[in-house]
Amino acid sequence: MATTDSYETVKIEKEGGITWIYFNRPEKRNAMSPQLCFDMEQAWLKYETDEETKVIVLAGKGPSWSAGMDLREYFRANDNRPDEQFRAWMANKRWQWECISNCRKPTIAMVHGFCFGGAFVPLCACDLAIASDEATFGLSEINWGIIPGGLVSKVVADMMSTRDGMFYAMTGRTFDGKEAAAMKLVNMSVPAADLRAETVKLAKELMEKPPVPLAFTKQALRHVANMDVPSAYEYLSVKNMALRFADAKGSRAQGMDKFLDKKEYRPGLGPVKVD
Repeated sequence: MATTDSYETVKIEKEGGITWIYFNRPEKRNAMSPQLCFDMEQAWLKYETDEETKVIVLAGKGPSWSAGMDLREYFRANDNRPDEQFRAWMANKRWQWECISNCRKPTIAMVHGFCFGGAFVPLCACDLAIASDEATFGLSEINWGIIPGGLVSKVVADMMSTRDGMFYAMTGRTFDGKEAAAMKLVNMSVPAADLRAETVKLAKELMEKPPVPLAFTKQALRHVANMDVPSAYEYLSVKNMALRFADAKGSRAQGMDKFLDKKEYRPGLGPVKVD
């Protein structure tokens, strides 16, 4: 496991095509300060374009994934500092949603310990999410007399059912990894001892797929979610044509050849090996 770069609140580790971007404020349960937002923005922009990086995993050092926004440093310290407040808000907005949701590499949230409030945004921005059974999720904003702000209410409304979102936002109650998986907030929940191994297994599966079609697949699913049917048909037709020009390896032609002509591939037996 190679450790690279030096950030004040973020740690980077690379191994076998997987880049692990860690929240690294373990003494604060990885609560997100302005500095963490600045560091995360730099890290995501760098490794999204890093040739060695095939999959990015967002994880947390110490006992938690992230306890959400740092109320003291992110909010109170900037209450009377509008310029600093704006800088922190913009960096937070860019890394939590724009950098992650627009990332061309597959992204996985690996969640353990606490995942509260503002941490729901990067959780939902990642393509896939795996949680430990013992993880604790919560929308505790109501207890501070505030609403789930930033983009939290939006991602909760998009990712969770209306009943579940309302229940947990209005009561402030917590739920565990198994419940998060049952609600489809995460893809799966596993015992804490298996969390890293299952994340690596999933990352390696994604690395077997052709990267450009994988990136286009991500983009397609995200964009059609809010389209009507005619718009989705038009968008996906154009997207498919764009993919054929963008994919220098010709994954489509190779896949067709191996399935139709060479009889080397059958659905369900693993991915087509693109040369």
